[in-house]
Amino acid sequence: MSSQCTLELPTTMAIADQSSEYDINISVAGLLILLLFLIFSYYVLILKKKATKLRRSQPPEVAGGWPIIGHLRLLTTDSLLLHEIFGAMADKYGPIFQIRLGVHPTLVISKWEIAKECYTTLDSIVSFRPKILTEKELGYNFAGFGFRPNYDDYYRNMRKIAVSEVLSNRRLEIQRDLRVSEVNRGVKGIYNSWTEYRNGDLIVDLDEWIGNINLNVILMMVCGKRLVGGSEMDRCRKAMRGFFELAGRITVGDAIPFLKFLDLGGYLKATKEVSKELDCLMEEWLEEHRQKKKDAGAGEEEDLMGVMPSLLEGMDLGGYDADTVNKATCLTLISGATDTMTVTITWAISLLLNNQEALKGVQEELDNHVGNKRLVDESDISKLEYLQAVIKETLRLYPAGPLSGARKVSQDCTIGGYNVAAGTHLITNIWKIQRDPRVWPEPSKFKPERFLSSHNYNHIDVKGQHFELCPFGYGRRSCPGLGISLLMTPLVLASLIHSFELRTRCDEPVDMAANLGLTMHRVNPLHVLVKPRLLATAYA
Repeated sequence: MSSQCTLELPTTMAIADQSSEYDINISVAGLLILLLFLIFSYYVLILKKKATKLRRSQPPEVAGGWPIIGHLRLLTTDSLLLHEIFGAMADKYGPIFQIRLGVHPTLVISKWEIAKECYTTLDSIVSFRPKILTEKELGYNFAGFGFRPNYDDYYRNMRKIAVSEVLSNRRLEIQRDLRVSEVNRGVKGIYNSWTEYRNGDLIVDLDEWIGNINLNVILMMVCGKRLVGGSEMDRCRKAMRGFFELAGRITVGDAIPFLKFLDLGGYLKATKEVSKELDCLMEEWLEEHRQKKKDAGAGEEEDLMGVMPSLLEGMDLGGYDADTVNKATCLTLISGATDTMTVTITWAISLLLNNQEALKGVQEELDNHVGNKRLVDESDISKLEYLQAVIKETLRLYPAGPLSGARKVSQDCTIGGYNVAAGTHLITNIWKIQRDPRVWPEPSKFKPERFLSSHNYNHIDVKGQHFELCPFGYGRRSCPGLGISLLMTPLVLASLIHSFELRTRCDEPVDMAANLGLTMHRVNPLHVLVKPRLLATAYA
C-alpha cells in the first residue's frame, strides 16, 4: 500500500504543478487581453478625437443634402437665381460653406478676403476647372481655352495668342478707329430711322442694337468680317445667345455621371444643336479666309483667324488639328466679348432709366465735355468721371458673371482656415462679395457717386487689384477681355446717352428681372423711346 501511496504522490504533485502553470497562463492571457483592450480603447479615442477635429476643420455643410443627388433640389427655385440662393446660404452658414452638387463636394465662398487667399496664395492650386458636358460640346472638346479644364501649356499658349493678337493694348490702339466708326454707324442708323419716322419718339430694341455693334466690332477684330444685318446677323446672334444660355449649365450627367445617358431636361441635345450651328458659322468664315488667301496670295493678314495658321505651325496642339484650334480660339473670343459687354451696357441703361437724376448727371457731363455739335469720341471717355462711376456701380450691382467659372482644387489645401480636399469644386459668389455691407454702405442701392473722387471708393477699380470689386473674375484665369470691355462699354453708353433722349413707354420703371446662364442677362428685352438731342449736323 505504501508502494501505491509512493506511486500516487508524484502524480498528485504533477497535477498541482499543471494547475499552477494553468493559473499562470490564465493570468498572462488576462493581462494581454486587458492590454489589448486598453490599446484599442486608446486608439478609438484618438481616432474619434481626430475625426471630431477633422469635422471641425472642414467647412460647414448646408443641411438638407440627400444621398446621391446632394443639394441639387435646393438650388432651383422660381423666385431666386443661383447666386441669390448661395447668398442666402452664406447669410445662414457663413462666407465659406460646402454643398454637394450630386456626387461632387463644392465649396462656395462669399467674402473678399477668402477670395484673395484663393486667387493669390492658392491661385496655382485653384486654376483648374471641372469638366462640364455642355462646355465640352460648345468648346470643341475643350479646345477652346476658356473652357479648358487643365491649366496647362496648351491653355497658356492659346490665351497668350488671343491676348497678343487681339486683346493687347497695342492691338486695341490699332483698332481704335474701327470701334468708333462702328458705334457712330449705329448712332446714325437710329437717327436715320427717326428722321423717316418723324412722329415723336422712335422705339428701339437696345439689346439688339447694342449686341449688333459689339458683335461686329469683335468679328472685325477676330475674323475680319462685318455682318450688315438681316438673316446672317440674326442667325449669329441667336447662336451666341444659345451658347450663353447653355454654357456652364450643370446637367444631371455632370452631377450624377452614371445618369448622363438619360439627358434629363434635354440640355445636351440642345447644346449639340447650338454647337453644330456655331461650327457651321466658324467653318464658313474659315473657308472665306482660305479662299481669300488663295485668291490674293501670301498677303499680310490682320485678323486672328487669318494669322492663326502661321502662329500654330510647329506648336504642340494637344492632339487637336490646326483648324479646330483656330475655330475654338476665335469662338471663345467672339462669344465672350459680345455677350458680356452687351449685358453690362443694357443693365447700365436700365439703372439710369430708373434713376433719372443719375441719367441727367451723365447727360450734363457729356454736354459740358462734348457739346451738341459732334458725336462722342473715344478720347472723350477719360474726362467723363461720372460716366465711369456709373459703369463701376453697374458692374458692382449687376456683374455679367455673378458667379465665377467653377474651379477644381488640384491638391489638398487650407482655405479660410478649413481643410479642403483635392477634387473639390470651387465657386466664388462675386455678386455677394460686391454687395457686402462691411464694404459697401447701402449695398443694394444704385449710388454711382460712391466712386467719385470726392468719396471713399474712387481708388477701387475693376481690373482685379481690389478683391472687393472683381466683376471680370479672379486670378490667372480671369477674363482676358477686360481691356476691350473697358473701352467699348463707356463708348457705347456715352454715345447713346449723348445722342438721344431715352425714356420708357409712359415713363414706367424698367423691369429689372434677371435670368442666368453663363451671364446674368435681362429677362425681357430693353425697349426704349428715343429722339435726337444734338444738332442735325452732328449725325451727318
